[in-house]
Amino acid sequence: MNNNEFTYLLQHPENIDALKTQQLNEVISEFPYFQSARAIQLKGLNKTNSFKYNQTLKKTAAYTIDRKVLFDFITSPIFISKEKNEIEPLEEIEVIDHEDVKALHKKITDSFFSKNAEAEPVTFQKQEISKQEEIATDVLGIGKPIQFVSSEPHSFNEWMQLIAQKPIVREENPVSKIEEIEEKFNLINKFIELNPKIKPVDKNAINFNVTMEDTPENESLMTETLAKVYLEQKKYENAVKAYRILILKYPEKSGFFADRINTIKKLQKNKS
Repeated sequence: MNNNEFTYLLQHPENIDALKTQQLNEVISEFPYFQSARAIQLKGLNKTNSFKYNQTLKKTAAYTIDRKVLFDFITSPIFISKEKNEIEPLEEIEVIDHEDVKALHKKITDSFFSKNAEAEPVTFQKQEISKQEEIATDVLGIGKPIQFVSSEPHSFNEWMQLIAQKPIVREENPVSKIEEIEEKFNLINKFIELNPKIKPVDKNAINFNVTMEDTPENESLMTETLAKVYLEQKKYENAVKAYRILILKYPEKSGFFADRINTIKKLQKNKS
């Protein structure tokens, strides 16, 4: 990709196609902190409905100085809008005589059974489970680009939670290990010397239910996009809870959300 082609994409990002999206990989590989190139690549992946979009969005966020700018971009009309696919003209279909159809059907049937006889036997149960997982994944839209909305920054922040950093494992020093044990014994001895006592609870004190106060706030943040985020993160229990809250928020769509809950449970059962 040359300078003119890239400049054109910056001015007209809606015209990016699968080939240009692929070519941007070379630019990003050479200049990993080139944020404009990563942003245009996101547009291309979203436009082609690529399964790489969700993970690429996380990676782009890691290279972006201000994630708010990235969020504003992926929720802007120029990013979300997609060209309507033109209806392709129907090709001419060759009419086959009914006698030829019977012969063709017999040929296909014979070929199918002969291939099955040569192929290695696969249990029906495994085939059925694989088929159910594929259907469930397709119904839930897992792997498809998450379409964030400008009014849902909470969902975006939840998706941007990158993989938790692993704790640094240091080699244990025998001397420091002994000091650590001595420190623990000193704490125990100090506790015994002070002999602290727990004060009885005041019966007249007013107790507040903190969990009930937090519930409305959590429910107000719940959206279909956030439920989709949980699915992509494979947090199936969270996704089920999310759809249950959405049933209460939008009773008119309770049937739709209930179907998704059932599909998630089937997916969990097949993966267990």
